[in-house]
Amino acid sequence: MADQQKSESPVVVVANRLPVDQVVAADGSVSWTRSPGGLVTALEPFVAGRGGAWVGWSGSAGEAPEPFESGGMQLVPVELSDDDVDQYYEGFSNASLWPLYHDVVEKPEYHRTWWNSYVQVNRRFAEKAAEVAGQGAIVWVHDYQLQLVPAMLRQLRPDLTIGFFLHIPFPPYELFTQLPWRNAIVEGLLGADLIGFQMPAAAANFVQLARRLHDLPTKGSTISYDGRTVTAKAFPISIDVSVFDSLARSPEVLARAKQIREELGNPDKVILGVDRLDYTKGIGVRLEVFLELLEDELVEAPSTVFMQVATPSRERVEHYVHMRETIEQQVGHINGVFGSTSGPAVHYFNQSMPREELAALYRAADVMLVTPYRDGMNLVAKEYVAARGDNGGTLVLSEFAGAAAELKQAYLVNPHDKDGVKKQLMRALRADPEESARAMKAMRRYLAKHDLEHWAGSFFAALQEEAA
Repeated sequence: MADQQKSESPVVVVANRLPVDQVVAADGSVSWTRSPGGLVTALEPFVAGRGGAWVGWSGSAGEAPEPFESGGMQLVPVELSDDDVDQYYEGFSNASLWPLYHDVVEKPEYHRTWWNSYVQVNRRFAEKAAEVAGQGAIVWVHDYQLQLVPAMLRQLRPDLTIGFFLHIPFPPYELFTQLPWRNAIVEGLLGADLIGFQMPAAAANFVQLARRLHDLPTKGSTISYDGRTVTAKAFPISIDVSVFDSLARSPEVLARAKQIREELGNPDKVILGVDRLDYTKGIGVRLEVFLELLEDELVEAPSTVFMQVATPSRERVEHYVHMRETIEQQVGHINGVFGSTSGPAVHYFNQSMPREELAALYRAADVMLVTPYRDGMNLVAKEYVAARGDNGGTLVLSEFAGAAAELKQAYLVNPHDKDGVKKQLMRALRADPEESARAMKAMRRYLAKHDLEHWAGSFFAALQEEAA
């Protein structure tokens, strides 16, 4: 009975991680809790509502648990060994593809052993998806870790309708062609009927690659391949705006926001950065900019303070350890020179924070500073806007974040141009409240229409059209 149920899912999501996290109790018993991520929030209704399945890794190396039910979904774990985690995940996905797709901010490394592991693990995911998908099912594959799955899956199950969505940027021809296994990645993605990207430029990059690298006929956003038509289009991802808005309006969050400002000594201005600790995020740039503003006496501490939340990331990777140390040195230098008995100039947190605390920080901040060198979207910028039901606050946003194309009323900056960032940050700090409120209202209106449900719904509808 379990096998029969396992093989008839009309909708299957394939992602690197399952939508649940494993919790091991003191007595050794294992349970599962729903993951807090936005992807889970967006896709759960589509999968659970149709009696679907979700294929992914449990997050623990070693033997995979048996498939199980959770939240109305059939969850199908994929096994990853310690070597797989090291080579497929930390290696090829995060030390080869991640830097390459983020404009080579950091130099990518290419190793054949990593690539071989990537191929093997992608095949494992494809085989699991082929097992659980019902006849003519819709399968939606996610992100850069699984770019070979669409072609592998099509070979195993030509009856399926296959969609793929890339959550990070997709590089231009000149950068992508560095990759020794470039042809295999393009062919892997061409196994899908619909390939979704964050931005139109990324979709255009892929179409150009198919045309130039594989000499395939293309027309607009479509590619003719292997007797099929493959569509490459932009579907900018978003957040659950109404949920975040409600959270930020709650009495508990508003009280905490007030308390945060009091704990900071009730400064005139609070500048906030919230990021995963990653070299693409430009955390060092904003610290340098804040230091120069203090040195130039354009701002003073503690009447203006800067808070930076840097969520720990890939702590086993040497480069990330070095980057954390560099940022901590920058923070220490600024506070050594400009801190006082009243408090530090920079409040730095290298820790994860619950959503309630983040919402309170967003409400407490006068300026949100988002300066990635390259970002597929950047949902922090959208969370800040969603949290500002009071129409307060200003957003300074890198033009190299996907969100910049949507949040057009933000103060846009080039993170490579420190003088430009300083100028825009000062404009944001000195902004007329009425002007800021108009900009925030416009961004909130846009987000309310283009929320997480809109993103998932529009992609799924486009995929069903392909299936028709």
